[in-house]
Amino acid sequence: MKTHIILFSAIILLAACNGGSDKSDAYGTFESTEVTISSESAGKILWLKVDEGQALKSGDTVALIDTVQLALKREALIAQRKAASNKADYITAQIKVIEEQKKTSEVEKNRLEKLFKDGAATQQQIDNINGVIAVYEKQMSSIETQNEPVLNELEAYDKQIAQLTDQIKRSYIINPIEGTVLTKYSEANEVVIQGKALYKIADLDYIYLRVYVSGAQLPNLKLEQKVKVLVDKNEKDLKEYEGIVSWISSSAEFTPKIIQTKEERVNLVYAVKVKVKNDGTLKIGMPGEVKF
Repeated sequence: MKTHIILFSAIILLAACNGGSDKSDAYGTFESTEVTISSESAGKILWLKVDEGQALKSGDTVALIDTVQLALKREALIAQRKAASNKADYITAQIKVIEEQKKTSEVEKNRLEKLFKDGAATQQQIDNINGVIAVYEKQMSSIETQNEPVLNELEAYDKQIAQLTDQIKRSYIINPIEGTVLTKYSEANEVVIQGKALYKIADLDYIYLRVYVSGAQLPNLKLEQKVKVLVDKNEKDLKEYEGIVSWISSSAEFTPKIIQTKEERVNLVYAVKVKVKNDGTLKIGMPGEVKF
């Protein structure tokens, strides 16, 4: 009986030693780069084509915020701009009329100057035509002065119309990245304010295992290094993935309570992200292990 106990103890000790050699170097949980999509305008959600778990492509139009009030404001500004534009056109037409009159007077001036050289015109006639031309120039200068505030008014209308056009464009919610909808925060027919979160999306084709390593382990790690990533396949077996070290923290931090490091006595650790190609089985929050 004693021999059996000794043999059983040896087997346990041997198993423990083998298990220790297979121990992973770091532990952590999977995460992804999550993007929260929010409304850029306030109003009622007319439609929202988003469901949790849905795959979206970059550039997909997924929602529309009511644009009626914005469109009405833009139409009012367009009408006001048209009235100002008509005023500017009238002023421009006046200037053109005076310019034609001035040109006619300049032609007459040239004719009189030739006649004056031949003694067929007087200095008084030349002075008179010069006076007429000067009057035309003053009239054009006065009208151009009146036209300047109208042109500034037109420029202000153009900017306001462009601003409203941009706001209407932003009322259409365009999905920015390809990925999977993680959480949906709003529903159609709800009234939202600017900045209200509509849904959260993440690209799950690649997922990241965040682990923590000690200072002693840090020299053995470098960016783009290939490592083994292990996850639970079932109660007994582990499934292996190839991972790439994509980020190493430049500063140490205190050991998170939920993380077991290789050297438990070390209080300060460095965060490391390992990029893993997702075959569809890896989920956010799932635990994982890394072997360097």
